[in-house]
Amino acid sequence: MNNILDKLTIVDYGIVIVYLVALLAIGLFSSRNRAEGAEHFLAGKSLSWYSIGFNMWATNVGPSMLLAFATVGYTSGIVAVNFDWYAFVFLFLLAVVFAPRYIASGVRTLPEFMGKRFGPDTQTILAWYSLVKMLISWLSLGLFAGGFLVRQILGIPMWQSVTVLVALAGVFAYTGGLRTVAKINIFQMILLIVVSALLTFLGLSKIGGIDGLIANTPDGYWSLIRPASDPDYPWYAIALGYPVAAIAFFCTDQAMVQSVLGAKNLKQGQLGVNFIAWLKILSLPLFILTGVICYILFPGLEDPSLAYMTMVTNLFPTGLNGLVIVVLIAVLVGTIGSSLNSLSTVFTMDIYLKHINPEADNRTVTQIGRYTIIVGCLASVLVAIAIDQIKGLNLFDVFQSILGFIAPPLAVIFLLAVLWKRTNKAAVNTLLTFGAVLSLGTGVLYLWVFPKDVYSFWPHYLMLSFYLFVALLILGIVISLLVGKSEFEKQNQMAYRITIERPAPAVKWAWGILFVVMVCLYLFFK
Repeated sequence: MNNILDKLTIVDYGIVIVYLVALLAIGLFSSRNRAEGAEHFLAGKSLSWYSIGFNMWATNVGPSMLLAFATVGYTSGIVAVNFDWYAFVFLFLLAVVFAPRYIASGVRTLPEFMGKRFGPDTQTILAWYSLVKMLISWLSLGLFAGGFLVRQILGIPMWQSVTVLVALAGVFAYTGGLRTVAKINIFQMILLIVVSALLTFLGLSKIGGIDGLIANTPDGYWSLIRPASDPDYPWYAIALGYPVAAIAFFCTDQAMVQSVLGAKNLKQGQLGVNFIAWLKILSLPLFILTGVICYILFPGLEDPSLAYMTMVTNLFPTGLNGLVIVVLIAVLVGTIGSSLNSLSTVFTMDIYLKHINPEADNRTVTQIGRYTIIVGCLASVLVAIAIDQIKGLNLFDVFQSILGFIAPPLAVIFLLAVLWKRTNKAAVNTLLTFGAVLSLGTGVLYLWVFPKDVYSFWPHYLMLSFYLFVALLILGIVISLLVGKSEFEKQNQMAYRITIERPAPAVKWAWGILFVVMVCLYLFFK
């Protein structure tokens, strides 16, 4: 049912070849005037709102969304769209609270932002933590999902799948930096929208349209808010646990925020963040609905994670199956390309320039960034293979739980640093060291040592993330109250103060309209 290889025709191969040629042409054209140094990593601060929005969405989508959203749509309905729609609150937080401070401080990385306030030790610790987070949450999870799809399509082992995929995705980040990645992602995401919309249209046509869709699904499939007794997605777990990952994911993650740091100005950055919030509304018709329709057309799948591939291999007509391979490449190049660029930026700016070779010229800086991309590719392959060994959770829960265990220390330190002047270096550094060991150690126990499918004493993974967040927040507040500020903080207290630019009227209108739309959507699907 899911074997697409036997269905490929000369037309399909032609589609893939044309796509690859177009992708390479766009990449070569956008990287013809190569920037060096910091401009290589931040596109010379030239990104407009639409480039920022599409690039952030491309970083966020990935093969994992195609797989995971279709899987949850098949088994549970639309509840998983909370993880995209609820995000508008935290994207708003990025746009109006965090982004103005990031841009006004003139930093190139988020560890550099924290280092300006708390000192070089904090910058170094956060840089290493950020590198681990990007390696796991962006590169490895994205690669794992891409390899999972390729394994379904071609039946080849995971290690072969991820090796080929990361090699392709790394080319553009290596050659052109953020400017090239951003331009490619505009093309990629428009293609994703068109192909995904076609798949949804074909599915709806097969089941008799919207009426057939509603008539053939359980009532609970159309509810965003599940009762507290729901074992998979109780309302309190989403309401309390998801914000921890969302704050870390959207507001403190270099891979997501780097596009905003590359904005022409604050207005373009804030409108770009608003644009991705609008794009996230499309998750329901483009991704979740695929799984719901699959539930109607192909009930009783032995493995719900096959929902996406079951749809594409059975609905796309002969000659268009190549579009599936094209979309797979598109979302993988989008996510991995952006992530590799961010990984190389943090290592080069916060580790290499800070501790190894502070006098490096722009050409050396760019070359070190490219070497980092190669190392990141190799490491992400190994972690993706390890993730493939996790048992007992569906794909969506694997992705969300891993993010949930990485997120608490980052969410706490950035919230305290931005919202509370009393926060000090001792608290931040403790949370980044002890807090990271506690949070990541809990994740290892939950996912590998005492897996949830064997040991039933675990709470919901979202609530576990929330409990870790609360514990670390209390610890950070206590340390800040009991321990005085360091000499660095006292000496740089005045230098750190920055003037925050007020949002432009267009920004206020864009966010105001979005809030109204999101409230209406939640009321409709409550």
